[in-house]
Amino acid sequence: MTESHAMTTPSESLQDAPADLLRPPKSILKLVGRAIAQFQMIREGDRILLGLSGGKDSLSLLLVLKHLQRHSPVKFELAACTIDPEIPGFDPSPLKEWVAALGVPYFFASEDMVALADAHMKGDSFCSFCSRHKRGTLYTVCRREGYNVLALAQHLDDLAESFLMSAFNAGELRTMKAHYLNNEKDIRIIRPLVRVRESQTRAFAQAAGLPVIQDNCPACYSKPQQRQKMKELLLAQEQQNSHLYANLWHAMQPLVADDNHQGAAALN
Repeated sequence: MTESHAMTTPSESLQDAPADLLRPPKSILKLVGRAIAQFQMIREGDRILLGLSGGKDSLSLLLVLKHLQRHSPVKFELAACTIDPEIPGFDPSPLKEWVAALGVPYFFASEDMVALADAHMKGDSFCSFCSRHKRGTLYTVCRREGYNVLALAQHLDDLAESFLMSAFNAGELRTMKAHYLNNEKDIRIIRPLVRVRESQTRAFAQAAGLPVIQDNCPACYSKPQQRQKMKELLLAQEQQNSHLYANLWHAMQPLVADDNHQGAAALN
C-alpha cells in the first residue's frame, strides 16, 4: 500500500466554474442538515476524513461538507482520502488536482482489492469484503493523520438495498448505521447522506460537472453483484408506490439509529 498527498496547485477548471454551480442544492443541504442534527454527527473541533471513491455520491458529499465547513457555526476540519483498488479503468488522477483546488487536504492509498479477495475472502460477498477492507485502510489513515471522524457517502437508496439484502439473504433486520463508533472505539463513522436519494446526487454531479470516475468500484464489473438486483427490485416497486422510500426510511429508523455499541453513551 502506498500513500501520498495530492498536488496543491489549484485547478483552472474549478477556479473558472461559477460558484453557484458547485454549491449543493438546497434540497440536499436540507436533508443532510436534518440527518446531522438527528444523529448528532458533527461536533465542535471534529477532524473529518471523507472516503472519496470518485463516484458521484462521495464527490457530492465533499462539496456538501465543504459548504457546511464555511457556513456552519460548528467548526470542524475536513480532508479526503481515495483508495485506488488497482483495477482497469480506474484513474484517480483528475481527483487530485480537483480536491486540491477546493483547499482540502488529500490522501491516497493503493490496494489490489480483487487479488486480496481471491486470497482471503471466505463465505462472503465481494462487496462486503471490499467495503470492510477499504474501511480498515481509511481507519489507518485517520489514526496516522489525526482524524477522529470518518465520513462515508452511502445514501438512502444504499440503506434500503442493504436492508432488503440482509432480510432476504440472512434473515436479519439490519442496514447501515447513520452514526456509530468503530470496534476500537477511537473513530466515529458518519453517513450524512442517509436521507438523500441517489437521484439527487446524480443530478447534482451532472449539473455541476463533477469529475466522476465511472469505474470506481471493482465489483461493478469484476464480480457478481446482488446489490444491483435489489436496486432493480426497488425501482420496480417505486414505480407502483411513490411513497416507498419514505416508508422504508420510517421502517429503518431503529436500525439506522442503533450504534451497535450498547446505546448512544458509547458515542459521547
